[in-house]
Amino acid sequence: MALQHAVSGEKIALQRGDDDIAHFTSVALVKTEHMELIRLVLPTERPIPEHKIDGEVTLQCLEGEIAVDAHGRTVVLQPNEMLYLAGGEPHTIRATRDAVALMTILMGPVRSGGPVSDPRGSAN
Repeated sequence: MALQHAVSGEKIALQRGDDDIAHFTSVALVKTEHMELIRLVLPTERPIPEHKIDGEVTLQCLEGEIAVDAHGRTVVLQPNEMLYLAGGEPHTIRATRDAVALMTILMGPVRSGGPVSDPRGSAN
């Protein structure tokens, strides 16, 4: 059965069910032409190996603790902390404590993560 994504204006529950950690139940909550929103369930024993994502990424820790290896260093996220990664940046993700995170992927051209030129002549 195909997963039904949320539609505009629909409330999305981010809490995990009691068996999510045991079954690694990550869910694509919303997917459009320009954005994908994923609830990641990250058990400590199931790291996500190094990979790249074409679009820009934010990763927000909702519960547990997450270590992200990117840019030659490790950043540890705890609840209510988030990380931005430029598109194409190789990274690994692992839970140091069973964790749940919200990942947003913006589709489109890869940027460097720096300021964007404003067509009116000033930088954002």
